[in-house]
Amino acid sequence: MSETGKVARQVMWNRLISVVEEQAQALVRTSFSTSVREAGDLSAGVYNEAGEMLAQAVTGTPGHVNAMADAVAHFIRRIGRDNMFEGDVYITNDPWEGTGHLHDITVVSPSFHGGRLVGFFACTAHIVDIGGRGFGVDGNSVYEEGLYLPIMKLIERGEVDRTLIRIIRGNVREPDQLVGDIYALATCNEIGHRRLVAMMEEFELSDLAGISQFILDNSRRATLERINALTPGTAEGHMQIDGFDRPIDLRVRLAFERDRIVADWAGTSGIDKKGINVPLVYTKAYTCYALKCAIAPEIPNNAASLAPFEIVAPENSIVNALHPAPVSLRHIIGHMLPDTVYDALDKLLPETVHAEGAGCLCNFQVSLRPRSDAPAPANAVRAEVLAFNSGGAGARPGLDGMNATAFPSGVMTMPVEATEQVGPVIFWRKELRPDSGGAGRFRGGLGQYMEVGAREGHEFDFQAMFDRVEHPARGRRGGGPGATMTIAQDDGTPMKGKGKQFVPHGRKVMLGLPGGAGYGRPAERSPELVRRDLALGYITPDFARRHYALSEEEIAEVLSRARLGEVY
Repeated sequence: MSETGKVARQVMWNRLISVVEEQAQALVRTSFSTSVREAGDLSAGVYNEAGEMLAQAVTGTPGHVNAMADAVAHFIRRIGRDNMFEGDVYITNDPWEGTGHLHDITVVSPSFHGGRLVGFFACTAHIVDIGGRGFGVDGNSVYEEGLYLPIMKLIERGEVDRTLIRIIRGNVREPDQLVGDIYALATCNEIGHRRLVAMMEEFELSDLAGISQFILDNSRRATLERINALTPGTAEGHMQIDGFDRPIDLRVRLAFERDRIVADWAGTSGIDKKGINVPLVYTKAYTCYALKCAIAPEIPNNAASLAPFEIVAPENSIVNALHPAPVSLRHIIGHMLPDTVYDALDKLLPETVHAEGAGCLCNFQVSLRPRSDAPAPANAVRAEVLAFNSGGAGARPGLDGMNATAFPSGVMTMPVEATEQVGPVIFWRKELRPDSGGAGRFRGGLGQYMEVGAREGHEFDFQAMFDRVEHPARGRRGGGPGATMTIAQDDGTPMKGKGKQFVPHGRKVMLGLPGGAGYGRPAERSPELVRRDLALGYITPDFARRHYALSEEEIAEVLSRARLGEVY
């Protein structure tokens, strides 16, 4: 290929990335769910005729997009190429052929140009309710967790399946919101299709075969170059986390080999009786993400750049749960996988990966209703409110951990103002949690303090989805652990880290979200950084004394200067 041809193909590749980003932003702008609008819990991508992912949007989560990378092939197999027509739209929330649990809906649309099928657009969004027991850990099988939508047609030749829409509306708690989200998913695919057709007409393309081969060949070659530059070797990683009613052991064996990296999850705990199990598609998504971040972060994510990472796990382990295992909160385990991978990777690539962080998103869902212990006011309502929040990220080899930032999901914390508009929930407190970041040469990121209640006249069920209650994030290279998760009602009534729990009228839920761990020995931390942390309130005087040996005179000076407004 000539240099001019290569430049043209690179321009087309960049155009495809901008197309899917516009696709994702259209979903953000039109979605009904705050989890999509405010937190960016979504994915969007474009695929070639064979169902191989060519480009993904920057906006979105690795759990969605890397799982969705495999999903289009399932749609092609289930629908059949001979049964695909212009104007079609397909849908599923199958946990094993989609993105891991029933609360994610994936919509796929075939893209035709000149009467010929040239590719596909796909997108995924987390929806607030799918019926059943609701978004939580309490189900004993996937049948209890909500409405299952097999891979099927939502729209055929431009005609919406009204019967399917009526079935969906009749089985969920927020029908307007869910149906609105489904139409938003279909619409964002249509926007991607229009932009693709415009690009093909501009470059006089009849199909995507040429640009597809260019993208996949270059991505594969670049990824293999990175892998083959590594010193061959093996290492094992281990992490123990809370689980539901017993600790869960996550174990992985990494092998750097010629043209591939193998991650084997043999030795990991078996399937759990409650909904924290992980389908293999989600395990693959977050294991691949961890490896790509450390080894080939700047190589675009597509079918070819993911292929050299081979992920295996024993059937009916907690990271390869088979149907009909309960999987509603698969993210609680799935989000811990990257830090387990990094426990092994740190032995193969020292000074490369960060310390452990909070890991899983600190989500909760509030099911509000009029109070039952006394007459409720006339304006009391029922509502489902989902809140996405984050603990602290682990410290990095050369930088402090990020405060209240979700790794590995990348999901944004939802603003209080937007969440309170959805239903009668009140956030009385939301602030950084001092001393929650582990001490070290580089400090772990801080968690948050939160107080959650309801407006007058309401009681609620609080669906907890937390970990790190018993097992804090571990430091690396001598760094200290992050703070554990705390949860209780404001009168001292203890609460569990997982499961639906009743909160009576007038009570609040008090949360302390976990912190990230430190990197390197605390004695190696710069005194200036310690004084800055103290001045900013990230650490307390007691923490400064115990972990950094700051003298009483130094502490008094720092606090005095802070009161005068001096900045470190």
